[in-house]
Amino acid sequence: MNLVQKGSQTAKNGFNNEEIICKKFNNWSNDSEAQKWLTIMGYKLNEIEKVKAERIHGYKTDINIQVQIKLKSALDTENLQVKLVSNKKGFNQVDKRWLSHYRDMWNIPEEIFILLQYYTGELKPYKKTRDSRRMFLNEFDTAEQKLLLSWFERNKTLILSDIIKGRGKFSAEWILVVQKIKNNAKWTLVNINEALQHYSTGGVKISPRGSLYIGRVTVQRKGGDNGRNTANMLQFKLDPAQLFEL
Repeated sequence: MNLVQKGSQTAKNGFNNEEIICKKFNNWSNDSEAQKWLTIMGYKLNEIEKVKAERIHGYKTDINIQVQIKLKSALDTENLQVKLVSNKKGFNQVDKRWLSHYRDMWNIPEEIFILLQYYTGELKPYKKTRDSRRMFLNEFDTAEQKLLLSWFERNKTLILSDIIKGRGKFSAEWILVVQKIKNNAKWTLVNINEALQHYSTGGVKISPRGSLYIGRVTVQRKGGDNGRNTANMLQFKLDPAQLFEL
């Protein structure tokens, strides 16, 4: 593993939000951590003329970074996804939508879509289950379970790329995980493709509790929301702190 691919460091200063990370990049010439991040991204500090970082919304990227290199007219851009965590381990929601949105994104076949509707509770159970609002995956019959698992296995790469990296101009290229527990903080900066490889490791299977594992990503009914219908959305969760182990 070389420096350009990933780096990890105990942070000297606290990180409270993405705005602070933007300010660190914008003050890169005086900020040692921003200098480390830029180095990991493959830049030579003595060749940088200017860095401009700003927050963006509605994409997998949280911070767009523009780097002006000396004697180079075009700007380099880096799309950074930020995960701020306060526990040693714990799930972080990375994507949440109505099933119909995922159907459009991934061209989900009708038979798979209907099974997922039973799973989230958009459709009520067709038989007696342990939760009258929805069905767990291990409550489907064997043929239905195999059908679901087969479809997710065939589409595993596309699904994980969409929920972690995203698509288009502002798809994420890097992921910065900042873990702050009490007054202690540390960070790791990982290329998004390396993160994808990590979370893709492992097969597609049904958990003992009846949820779905896609590699190291958990797929669940959102739940909660005091009984509002938004509880029937589908969500994808992962543990960002795992990236410290790479």
